[in-house]
Amino acid sequence: MTEIPRQAGRPREEATAPALMDAARRLVRTNGYDKVSITQIIKEAGVSRQSLYRRWPTKADLVLEAFFESASQGAFGDERHPDQGSARQRLLDLLISIFDHIARDGAAMRSLIASAQEDPQFRASFIEKFVLPREEIVTDILQRAVESAELPPQSDVAMLSAMIHGAFWYRMLNDWPLNTAFAKAMVSQIFGS
Repeated sequence: MTEIPRQAGRPREEATAPALMDAARRLVRTNGYDKVSITQIIKEAGVSRQSLYRRWPTKADLVLEAFFESASQGAFGDERHPDQGSARQRLLDLLISIFDHIARDGAAMRSLIASAQEDPQFRASFIEKFVLPREEIVTDILQRAVESAELPPQSDVAMLSAMIHGAFWYRMLNDWPLNTAFAKAMVSQIFGS
């Protein structure tokens, strides 16, 4: 009879990762990224330091994943079926969703961006995991708009995407309103009234 080998160590609790991410989000929203320590996060989550480090090698990895998860819950939902609806409507829905997230987490996002300026490794991770995926989605929507003749064939989709991102990052960094009206104005400028 062959014995099934037993894995060493205790099994991970399924609630540990969500508890750590929730604690990280709450603390960063309240205090800003640079004022939050690993000790505060594990205390708030009610878990051990080992539980955190088994999942994330650094505070930055945990915090970025926590905010990526929070941002992705609404911001990408409509893009699971990219062929449904017009590109204009998909872009509008995406921007409204992103702006809703920024309304909720704008201060925390500004804190993360400020910290990314001081830490090149953190900045690279922030760009890779947060900035570029959103840029790719917007660029894809615009490319589909060209292919479906919603935008002229000579449209520079990379430039349009950069302009969209520039406008909302600029407003977010200055803590100016990002709302449905602004999303509609942006989309009207790109697609025409």
